[in-house]
Amino acid sequence: MSRLILFNKPYGVLTQFTDPSGRLTLANFIKTPHVYAAGRLDSDSEGLVLLTDDGSLQARIAHPRYKLLKVYWAQVEGIPKAADLELLRRGVDLGDFITQPAKINLIDEPSSLWERRPPIRYRSNIPTSWLKIVIAEGKNRQVRRMTAKIGFPTLRLVRWSVGEWTLEGLPPESWREITVTRRPDINP
Repeated sequence: MSRLILFNKPYGVLTQFTDPSGRLTLANFIKTPHVYAAGRLDSDSEGLVLLTDDGSLQARIAHPRYKLLKVYWAQVEGIPKAADLELLRRGVDLGDFITQPAKINLIDEPSSLWERRPPIRYRSNIPTSWLKIVIAEGKNRQVRRMTAKIGFPTLRLVRWSVGEWTLEGLPPESWREITVTRRPDINP
């Protein structure tokens, strides 16, 4: 059996345990030894980070070949039209790679969303909207690059789930540990 920690990473925290510059890291919140992040989440993004003590499970969660779906909520500048979203549904060329097709929908601001500290910039003359984006990839700053590519920069990005694991009932800066056995949905 493997240990798995679900952590609701706040804005500004690095997805690593040390930082020579003294920035906030996972070590500021998680004191459990011998667990390692299964994937990354940029410091300016929030939400679910999974950590485990099992290298095989870590690889199955993080590696794109296993196509574990990740759900993101993105607050973007502006209001995309159906044609804009269709570009993301087909995949977009980001220069160094072409994204796989994404599942994407305009949504209302999620009711379970917490207030971000610090808050995003507010400009009264520029509207914002929320997108639910589901991808199996997770390359460096991918969601931010995707929305910027179609002309709608991401202002706030929250990862709600990875595979079957979600932030449900997990406030920012908190974590919960569960025990995992090998499951068919994370096996190759």
